[in-house]
Amino acid sequence: MTSTIKAVLVFQLSLLILAPLVRAQEPRTSVREVATLVGTVDRVDRTSRMLTLRVAGATTETVYVAPDVKLFNDLKTGDRVTVRVIESVIVAARPDLKPTVPVDTTAAAKKESGAAGQGDVLQQLKAVVTIESVDPRAQTVTYMGGNNLRVVRAVADPTLIQGLKPGDVIEITYTRARAIELERKR
Repeated sequence: MTSTIKAVLVFQLSLLILAPLVRAQEPRTSVREVATLVGTVDRVDRTSRMLTLRVAGATTETVYVAPDVKLFNDLKTGDRVTVRVIESVIVAARPDLKPTVPVDTTAAAKKESGAAGQGDVLQQLKAVVTIESVDPRAQTVTYMGGNNLRVVRAVADPTLIQGLKPGDVIEITYTRARAIELERKR
């Protein structure tokens, strides 16, 4: 066997061995709705893009509607509107990075979501941390960030901590966004 053929065989064999490890490190995402506001359009201010909704009897709520929500321009008094606040958490293995303190990436996320025509990003934070322990029964994770503070967090979605072990370096991206759905009252 020539050295070239041996090298190709060793390379292919290493791919077969490493493939499950690479798949295990794919980012995991959890999305959940944390608040919902349903109301009837009471007033539309097209200049400021503010929408006043009647939600219960005489109670009104005013919300900003991002420019990417094109239906805003067609809204009329009496239309039904649903506003949802959604949280997402992405956990991704990043063994090549060093732990950091949480960094506010809201401005960049707003630009990105606006270009993609998605909801209005209210907040986005990113941090790289080192896992110290994982307790699947209690659904908690303990990690150390770039400021050497130990943090214990409850995890709402247990799939986010599956497969994590002490020493893993992960990047956590937390995003809170507002999505607006419009429906015509019939």
